[in-house]
Amino acid sequence: MTKRTSAKYKIDRRMGENIWGRPKSPVNKREYGPGQHGQRRKNKLSDFGTQLRAKQKLKGYYGDLTEKQFRKIYAEAERVKGDTGEMLIGLLERRLDAVVYRAKLVPTIFAARQFVNHGHVTVNGKRVNIASYRVKEGDIVEVRQKSKQMALVLEAVALTERDVPDYLEVDHSKMIVKFVRTPSLGDVPYPVQMEPNLVVEYYAKN
Repeated sequence: MTKRTSAKYKIDRRMGENIWGRPKSPVNKREYGPGQHGQRRKNKLSDFGTQLRAKQKLKGYYGDLTEKQFRKIYAEAERVKGDTGEMLIGLLERRLDAVVYRAKLVPTIFAARQFVNHGHVTVNGKRVNIASYRVKEGDIVEVRQKSKQMALVLEAVALTERDVPDYLEVDHSKMIVKFVRTPSLGDVPYPVQMEPNLVVEYYAKN
C-alpha cells in the first residue's frame, strides 16, 4: 500500500466516515478509529469538537491540506462579500487538483495533486504544475498528449462510483475539461455531509 493510500484510509478511520465514497474504505467494515484505542466508546462531541471535526473532514477531503493552506483559503473566503461557507467551498473547488479529480481524470484527490505536480496538465494550453492553482470560469483544463494513455487516467475514466458534476463540461475522449462555473455547496457531490458553516464558527472562535 502506498503512503498516499495509507494516509487516505487513515483519514477515513479518523473521521469515522467514508469521506470520498470509495468502496475499499476500511470504515465500510469497521467504523471505529485507528490505533489501539480506536474501539473505545465514543463520547459525545462538544460544540468545539463538532466544529473541529467539520474542519478536519473538509480539509482532509481536499487531500489533507495543511492548516496554513486551509486557513489562507478561509481568510480569502471571509474577505469576499457573501456567505463565507459558500465562498470557502467555491475556492476549494476551483483548485486545479480538485478540478482534475472531479473530472474523473484520476481516481483520487491525492493522485490529482501528484498528477498536476508532475506536469501532466495544461490550463488554456499552458502547462501548470501547481496543484493549488485556481481556475477561473471558462478555463480549459487538458491532459497533455503524452499523458493521455497513462493507466492511472484510463482507470479513472472507467470508474462508475462517482459522476462528473454539472459545473464541469468534460470530454473524456479528448481528456478536456471546461470549468463552467463556480459551484455552491449544494452543487458539489460530496459522498458525506460537509458543514462549512461549522468551519466558519470554528475560525470565528479561534
